[in-house]
Amino acid sequence: MQNEYSTWAIEDKHARAFAGLTSETGKRIGRNLNIQPATSAKCLGCHTLDVPEDQKARSFDTNDGVSCENCHGAASNWLGPHTARDGNYQKSVALGMYDTRDLVKRNQKCLSCHLGDTTKNVDHETIAAGHPDLYFEIESFSAVEPRHWKEPFPKDPAIEMRSLAVGQAVQLREFMRRVARDASRSWPEYADLDCIACHHSLTAAKDSWRQERGYAGRQAGNPPWNASRFAVLETLARQLDAGDARELAREVDRVNQLVSNAQGDRAQIAAAANEAAGSADKLANNLVKTNLDPSAALKLIVGICVDSERIANQGERAAEQAAMVVNSLFVSYVEGRKPDSDARVRVAIGDLYKQFENPSAYNPDLFARGLRALGTLIGGQS
Repeated sequence: MQNEYSTWAIEDKHARAFAGLTSETGKRIGRNLNIQPATSAKCLGCHTLDVPEDQKARSFDTNDGVSCENCHGAASNWLGPHTARDGNYQKSVALGMYDTRDLVKRNQKCLSCHLGDTTKNVDHETIAAGHPDLYFEIESFSAVEPRHWKEPFPKDPAIEMRSLAVGQAVQLREFMRRVARDASRSWPEYADLDCIACHHSLTAAKDSWRQERGYAGRQAGNPPWNASRFAVLETLARQLDAGDARELAREVDRVNQLVSNAQGDRAQIAAAANEAAGSADKLANNLVKTNLDPSAALKLIVGICVDSERIANQGERAAEQAAMVVNSLFVSYVEGRKPDSDARVRVAIGDLYKQFENPSAYNPDLFARGLRALGTLIGGQS
């Protein structure tokens, strides 16, 4: 499109990622961790392009933040041919450009920072120091990202729905790999657990929805794992790939049982998490090839709404994933259509988001009720 750089420099939050390290909040996190964020590898890996000195060009500037090569790979070999008249995408990939058209690889690249990988990680210590907890949903995040590209899937009218479904599976895969890595090093790593299960305002026992719900599958007092990265995927997978969904659910349930045990065996946790990661990877690659009808977006939304109580009771982060997913699916569905209840659906989705303004005040009954009401509206679409 030849406007990529200006779009990134003027509109993209990634361009200001390094500035966050020198902000007052960044400095405070640094003091709490006893590091200098602007020079620490712990921070630079996700807040800027962090490469060895001998690979930096003369024009290299750390202040650029998260720039082109963070996502597209070192450009010295492919940048010239990529912009040439006879250049094409396949040639650029062959010369080392990262293949962001591959939906699995696209999500993996995003999640390398928005969740973490073998070299980058936001652990409990970093969160306690002041770094935000990490969450992600590919289509919701892409919607607020200023597009500097042409969507390369003109023959796939269901691309947004496919991207979302693949993204949920890759997110689970990467989370399971993270759990396995953490269990192999030390356990528990509290960043893998449900933060808000512990960090919430206490109420009188009679008003506690957590105590009312009970602690199925774990002992009261043991912190639960962060189930948000499977809560919605479980519903999507049942409708899109029922066979793999059953296998994955069994494996994730095994991880849940092990992780939610304060005396869980680290080797067993790592083995179970790696097994679940393998199944999530299989599901992600199957979803890339699955034939999807754009109208199926409504069916998927209704399925999530039917599962409202199960999802809502898994906590605020799971509910947040549900809200992002139903919003992305509805946006995908209404493209090119003008359903009668469009405005009412958007208001209902907006009401769901309002319930996350104060995480401690999250109420699963209210969220489930709102999700069911949304399902009723969606069910009347044509």
